[in-house]
Amino acid sequence: MNTFVCIAEDVKLGKDVKLSKFINLYGCEIGDETKIGAFVEIQKNATVGKRCKISSHTFVCEGVTIEDNVFIGHGVMFINDSYPRATAAGGNLQTEADWKVEQTVVKKGASIGSGATILSNISIGENAIVGAGSVVTKDVPPNSIVAGNPAKLLRYIEQTVGVS
Repeated sequence: MNTFVCIAEDVKLGKDVKLSKFINLYGCEIGDETKIGAFVEIQKNATVGKRCKISSHTFVCEGVTIEDNVFIGHGVMFINDSYPRATAAGGNLQTEADWKVEQTVVKKGASIGSGATILSNISIGENAIVGAGSVVTKDVPPNSIVAGNPAKLLRYIEQTVGVS
């Protein structure tokens, strides 16, 4: 194993996946022909589809599903807990038994701009575009462009380029 790449034995890598150095993958599944940039972490029970591009410094946490042909910009952060806490009711550090993973789905052909934060329990629609630096707090409709904090609908896309 390369000393600058940490890929756990339980990772399922598709055909022709391209991996940069300084990545951390464990318990996840990566589809065929996907490209993962440097300083990316993808946690267990996360799925990345075929022909995706995950740019550098991005964090894909447990519970995130990224479908095929999705672009994820630099430094995108996914969240899987609406009310995170360090400790449980008794004061001890939380364990996996103390909370439930919240799901997020990024549908086929969507694009998420650099520096966006994607909260949990949402869906980003097919072919949607999330502007750079946006904070996505609710579902994004298919074929739409959203941006801002919180992300708001700017307009719908009539036709997308490069998506069939």
